[in-house]
Amino acid sequence: MADTNSTEGARSHARAQAAAAQLRVPPTPAGVTELRWAEAVPAGSYATKVLGRGTRLRLADPVGGACAHLLLFRADAPWERLNVADTVKVPWQAYLGAGHPLLSDQGRVLATVVADTSGHHDTLCGLPPAGQAQMLLGVHKHGLDIRDVAPSVSFFKGARVQADGGLVFTGSAGPGGSVDLLIHLPVVVVLVNTAHPLDPEPATTDLDVLAWRADDELTRPVNDDPEYLRALFNTESAWAAAQNSAF
Repeated sequence: MADTNSTEGARSHARAQAAAAQLRVPPTPAGVTELRWAEAVPAGSYATKVLGRGTRLRLADPVGGACAHLLLFRADAPWERLNVADTVKVPWQAYLGAGHPLLSDQGRVLATVVADTSGHHDTLCGLPPAGQAQMLLGVHKHGLDIRDVAPSVSFFKGARVQADGGLVFTGSAGPGGSVDLLIHLPVVVVLVNTAHPLDPEPATTDLDVLAWRADDELTRPVNDDPEYLRALFNTESAWAAAQNSAF
C-alpha cells in the first residue's frame, strides 16, 4: 500500500485509485427519455440520492453477482425511515416480490416493488459488518450518523427460512435480473453493493442504478390487499398534509 502520510504520497495513492477505476454508465431503459439517476456501483461501494415522489427506481444485476443493501429515509422528515420488521409483518410476507410495500416506521409506504425479474431478495439477514462503513458514509452525506444505520433489505441475493427455523442462502437468480421500486414519498436512498452475510463464496459484481419520473403510476395501486391500501391511505394523507402546510 502506498504511503499516505505525506501530501505527495496521498496524492499518488488517490491518483492510482482513480486510474484503476472503471467508470460506466448503465444503458437507458427502452421508452425512458429523461433519466434522473444513472450509476454503476462497483463491488464494495455505495451510492446515495434524494428521489422525489413519483420516481421509478430500477436496480439491476447485469453480471449476476450484485447484492444491493437498501435503506430509505423520508427526505422531508428523516426520522421516518424504512422499517424492515413492519415491511415483513404488515403484508404477512417475508419474501419481497412485485406488489410488496417497503413501509416506514409510521405505517406509510415509502416505496412499492412494482416489477421483479430476480425473486432472490432478503429481509432477514441485514447488512454484513463489511458493508456498515460504506452505509455510514452514505448516511453521513445527509446529516445522519451511525444511529441511523438500521436493518436493511437486500436485493439479488436471497435467503429462505427452513422448517426448523434455520436460514438457507439461495444465492442469485443469475445475470440480468432487475427490480423496480415506485417511490411514494420523497426519500433519501442509500445503497451499498456488498456481499450477503450468508454468501459462502462472495464475489460481488457491479450494481446498476437507474431512476426516472413515473408520476402517473401513483394513481394505480399495485395490489388490493387491505393492509396495503390502508398504508397507502396513510401515505397519501401525509403527503396532502405536507403540501397544504404553511411554512
